Amino acid sequence: MNIILCGFMGSGKTTVGMELAKIMGRKFIDTDEMIEHEQGIAIKAIFTVHGEDYFRDLEFECCKSISDLKNCVVSTGGGALTFQRNVDALRLGGKIVFLDADFDVICQRIGNSKTRPLFQDKEKARQLYDERKEKYMNAADYVIDGNMSARKTAMQIADIFR
Repeated sequence: MNIILCGFMGSGKTTVGMELAKIMGRKFIDTDEMIEHEQGIAIKAIFTVHGEDYFRDLEFECCKSISDLKNCVVSTGGGALTFQRNVDALRLGGKIVFLDADFDVICQRIGNSKTRPLFQDKEKARQLYDERKEKYMNAADYVIDGNMSARKTAMQIADIFR
């Protein structure tokens, strides 16, 4: 069974996921990296060249292929689990864990990052966070406090799945 991490950008999905994979001796997969590797270009470029719908279809195919894998820790893109089809596909092969980090904590982690286009406007980012939070809650089999250190968060998740 896979452990699938979801949450808003900056909630720690990748950092916690890598730590959790190490602790549990599992393979780590990042859906965004998987898509970039398969497409040969960055996600930002996929959005620019092909549009969001095209990207979301790639993301869905990625989620379906992950459901066939066993015993992986999977970090999903911030928007992936806001789509029910992705939730349904990932659930076939795993359990979903929502890293519930406060918006203020996320802002501290991201800072003034230029690599996060959605965070250039904090008001819009807050609105998106509020919209997505309910969807993450509905998708989750488990909700974990995402405000802790990556190590502590990973240890808590590991305890659930041991």
